[in-house]
Amino acid sequence: MNLGQGLRLRRVRALARLLTALSLLVVLVSAYLRLDGAGLGCADWPACYARLLALPPAAPDYGMARLLHRAAASLSLLLACFLVWQCWRRPALRPPALPATLLLLLMLALSALGIWSSDPRLTLVNLLNILGGLGLVSFSWRVALASEPPVMMLQRPGAPTVLLRLGAACLTLTVILGALIGAGYMASACPTFPDCDGNWWPVAAGWPALQTLAVLQAAPQPGDPAGVNLHLLHRYAAVATLLLLGTAGVQALSGSEHRRRAAALLLLLLAVTVALGILTVLAGFSLWLAVAHGVCAAALLATLASLLHRG
Repeated sequence: MNLGQGLRLRRVRALARLLTALSLLVVLVSAYLRLDGAGLGCADWPACYARLLALPPAAPDYGMARLLHRAAASLSLLLACFLVWQCWRRPALRPPALPATLLLLLMLALSALGIWSSDPRLTLVNLLNILGGLGLVSFSWRVALASEPPVMMLQRPGAPTVLLRLGAACLTLTVILGALIGAGYMASACPTFPDCDGNWWPVAAGWPALQTLAVLQAAPQPGDPAGVNLHLLHRYAAVATLLLLGTAGVQALSGSEHRRRAAALLLLLLAVTVALGILTVLAGFSLWLAVAHGVCAAALLATLASLLHRG
């Protein structure tokens, strides 16, 4: 690799890291806007939860928060365009080019989805926005990983272990289930821990009620069958993730220096994310605990990408 390509790789890596930070900011502000508008942590809980769902679509004034969200998202899109150009201009930087292109396509898709995002009652739109925000963080960091110096590429020990792959699959499932809870404003359906309104296993009546294409009219009440099922599945998937990823992370601590650092950060974020999820329920669904839970989940996905990349 010549000097010019090395400089471009460093520039791409710096841009990707900046985009990761901006994506985390977008996830944080988006979660705040969505959850605060839903009344999460409001004084007369749960009566005011998702109060917007019973009203016509409107754009509540959040002042600086909404401005910050739009500025961060717009700057991210501009930087992503420049990043893709840096990757594909001749001679192309093949390793980071594909994730950079996917990142840009995801940003464009989320921008188009914004047409329907003003209506909080659209469950599918909410779900795609939540998962898309998490995807922005993950893809941005994958670009940074793919643009590492060739010396670091040669130090990779090999393919990820089966245990790590199983943990990654469980984490993905846990995140999707959590996103479904957020998209359907179903926090109030399960205000207790570790049981779920007296239930320890999913209830039969809950499966037909899971409608991701539904237009919501009001937030589910405590004991709602669909909400109970989602909460229980989310919690059991989180336990499986904790066991599988925790074990894989401990095993990875015996690897190379870069692998050890990724594993240590993974274990820390895994513990913090689980703790925040539990505290969110025990604290009566505090707004900032819920926001922090989502941001930590995004950071956990990016850290998992690092460990998978290290092998």
